[in-house]
Amino acid sequence: MGTLIYAANMSLDGFLEDETGAFDWSVPDEAVHAFWNEHERRIGTSLYGRRMYETMRVWESDDWLADEPAVVREYAEIWRDTDKVVYSSSLTDVSTARTRIERTFDPEAVRRLKEASDQHLSIGGPGIAAEAFRHGLVDECVLMVCPVLVGGGKPALPRGVRLDLELLDQRRFDNGVVAVHYAVRNPT
Repeated sequence: MGTLIYAANMSLDGFLEDETGAFDWSVPDEAVHAFWNEHERRIGTSLYGRRMYETMRVWESDDWLADEPAVVREYAEIWRDTDKVVYSSSLTDVSTARTRIERTFDPEAVRRLKEASDQHLSIGGPGIAAEAFRHGLVDECVLMVCPVLVGGGKPALPRGVRLDLELLDQRRFDNGVVAVHYAVRNPT
């Protein structure tokens, strides 16, 4: 059975994006990128909301990667080798390989996907992740806490959901980012 992991970069005050939609403050250095590469290597299927998918699909193209560090090019290869499910009622097609669209988030279908998977699954995008949290589907959280306060924006974690967590691991990076890895102890 696969483990569903919510993974995100977030500001110290709990946001994925600031009030203008910017997240340039969370661009990883090479060490943080290498951490994400190792994390993503364990993922067989990524579940995305439309906006997160549109952000992530840049990894499908090699056009901009030629002058990037090896760790960045490696992430692109890892991302391309992962199956992707995009939850969107507005997308008519996808522009990346190994990707399919689901019109609605069906908790039972995600539960079946987890049960049938022999690899971990990830979920990205705060809206779709909030639905997974509310339905007790998220098993773990991996959060990169960036050393910045943005004062408002898009919350990284769902409002109105109470979950007890168990710290599995933590790591501090030289750039001030702290990775925390939690197990969800009491999914609903």
